[in-house]
Amino acid sequence: MCTGGPGVLGCAPVAEHPVLPDYEGACVCNVVPALLRGEAPSWMPSPAQGARQIVLLVLDGLGWDQLRAHARLAPTLASMAGQAIRTVVPSTTATALTSITTGLTPAEHGVLGYRIYLHGDVLNVLRWSTPHGDARRAHVPADLQPRAPFLGRDPLVVTKAEFAQTGFSAAHLRGTRMRGWRAVSTLLVEVRRALADGETFIYAYYDGVDKVAHEYGLGEHYREELVQCDRLVADMLSDLPPGAALVITADHGQVDVGENIRKLDPEVLALVRAQSGEGRFRWLHAKPGRTRSLLETATAAHGDEAWVVSIDQVRDERWFGGPLSRAAAARLGDVALVAHADVSFDDPADTGPFELVARHGSLTSAEMAIPLLAARG
Repeated sequence: MCTGGPGVLGCAPVAEHPVLPDYEGACVCNVVPALLRGEAPSWMPSPAQGARQIVLLVLDGLGWDQLRAHARLAPTLASMAGQAIRTVVPSTTATALTSITTGLTPAEHGVLGYRIYLHGDVLNVLRWSTPHGDARRAHVPADLQPRAPFLGRDPLVVTKAEFAQTGFSAAHLRGTRMRGWRAVSTLLVEVRRALADGETFIYAYYDGVDKVAHEYGLGEHYREELVQCDRLVADMLSDLPPGAALVITADHGQVDVGENIRKLDPEVLALVRAQSGEGRFRWLHAKPGRTRSLLETATAAHGDEAWVVSIDQVRDERWFGGPLSRAAAARLGDVALVAHADVSFDDPADTGPFELVARHGSLTSAEMAIPLLAARG
């Protein structure tokens, strides 16, 4: 794994095929506990250690591999001390942000994906909705994810204003003090004010990189967003008082799949009663008594582009970080298509305002490797 100080973005990429988290070590689920407890594991960048104030800025969708490939566009980020760490499984926002804030593995907090199966419904965790509409009463956020964030402490959270009252925020940011932002300028002002007020730990979230990658892919629009994101980091660094540290991490990276959307083979579909997950980590729920046939048929049809794995393999290899409770296991399917090629597996029920160009969720280095960087004011 890459380590070092300034210039670290020239290190070799994290190994591939498949990339599993080190849940006991340099994993995004361990960042907040280490910062709040003042711990100094070997993978924590030195500027973060012993800081009087810490701003943890989560840059949604900023993968390590993409950052390395475009280091010249992000000179501030490239100059910061740090290394690549790994996100959780699946490499998706709903699961990773919950692991970041709670300091827990997915097996512990139970938010096991972007779309999870609950009592016959598929819950879109980010929208907290099912095909029946708003699901905050049917699936109470505090019941689905009962663990307190930030070790039960009360830090200041600076996030997008429209996210403050969502079901997902109630699940992963419950009990925190929130300040909303609507533009990058107001994000900077809110963080600056929090520092001036003496807040010792500030959690800030920015979603621009992820939004641009999803809609436009990893081309010109994405490169311009990296420039703007680096400017945001530079401005935030300039606002740090002496002794304060800015720590940067992310929830996942990205893969540009373009138009490579794969419909399930008809023989596979004939064995499926429901789908959940997302395009690059697609859970297939087998019809009664057809699990083995589904695994065999899906492997034959899609094994050239995906790791085709059973729930038993995922459980035995602890992809989610530990033993799965019965309730947690019931949120998963029977067979997963975990893409290793630059493709996405279609589910007609998984829709949005536009077709996603860049995606994530799988276990490739491009999706699993994320930055952990830091600098002092």
